Amino acid sequence: MNTMPTQRNYSLIGRDARLAVENGLSAAEWYHTDIPRKQMKELMKRVDGPAIRDTALWFGLLALTALGGIWFWGSWAAVPFFICYGVLYGSASDSRWHECGHGTAFKTRWMNDAVYQIACFMIMREPTIWRWSHTRHHTDTIIVGRDPEIVAMRPPDIVSMLLNIFALKNVPTAFAKLLLHGTGRLTEEEKTFVPEMEQARVYAVARIWVAIHLCVLALALYFGSWLPLMLVGPLPSMYGGWFSHFVGMTQHAGLAENVLDHRLNSRTVYMNPVFRFLYWNMNYHVEHHMFPMVPYHALPQLHEIMKQDTPRPYAGCWEAYREIIPALIRQRREPEWFVRRELPQTAKAYRPEFHGEIVTAAAE
Repeated sequence: MNTMPTQRNYSLIGRDARLAVENGLSAAEWYHTDIPRKQMKELMKRVDGPAIRDTALWFGLLALTALGGIWFWGSWAAVPFFICYGVLYGSASDSRWHECGHGTAFKTRWMNDAVYQIACFMIMREPTIWRWSHTRHHTDTIIVGRDPEIVAMRPPDIVSMLLNIFALKNVPTAFAKLLLHGTGRLTEEEKTFVPEMEQARVYAVARIWVAIHLCVLALALYFGSWLPLMLVGPLPSMYGGWFSHFVGMTQHAGLAENVLDHRLNSRTVYMNPVFRFLYWNMNYHVEHHMFPMVPYHALPQLHEIMKQDTPRPYAGCWEAYREIIPALIRQRREPEWFVRRELPQTAKAYRPEFHGEIVTAAAE
């Protein structure tokens, strides 16, 4: 059997994409914690109430902070309002597109679809592209050459990570792809995960988004003010996206690649209630990846059930970053190195019978 090469190729149409398929890593069977069927069925139950409450609060806070920013526009008093508005617009939208994209946030389908479309626009993620991209991310999580959403590649591009604190690379890239899709084309990598029957929808939505952005720009030019651009479009995604980047890096950075066990390539990090509201409980990331059809509001309960079979959760973001930052620095020198997550004695062991860097690379 072939093993994954040391020099990684993260392209979805490159050498490692082919090797992932040959090595049985693509669309493979993943490890799952044993949970009784009846209990899992209860956890997967969808209801509208929690998401309606949280979405109403989200929209309400967006409106209040926007009004504060408009009212005090032109003075320093507007700054705290725009700081809050930016996080709600450019970061809280991340978890909303994610959960509504899974179709689990609400029981009512049109509610999931409506919030998904709005949140996608806010965070500059085209809805059809990202729906299929994220499907692949869950099917082939952190599998080199297959997962299109790997953020911390090896060796890590530290400069890009720092620039993306304010989406200085992500937004221009998103705009370039938006314009490409508006002309009726996809990238070669996108063609590997977007079904042909969905491609016309990609092009139509791209053209609508371009029209919206042009309208906002026209308003700004007409009034001779930056205010419309501060409220709608890429700017709030940039000045407010730092929180999404901050919590998102805790998900997988520095951990194992090419293993079929989410306990080894994902982190669960305890967070305070404000962070959990903004992040919609995605801090329970091992649980989410292992059972992605469990709604966000049931993840704390799922976490308690799975505790005996998963690594110790991180006490907070700072503990996670005390591991992530040294790991990324070390991976610049030693791309084969990764953080090994230790399973408790009560957990079932991971058994890499036919793949995985756990058996092919040194780890600590």
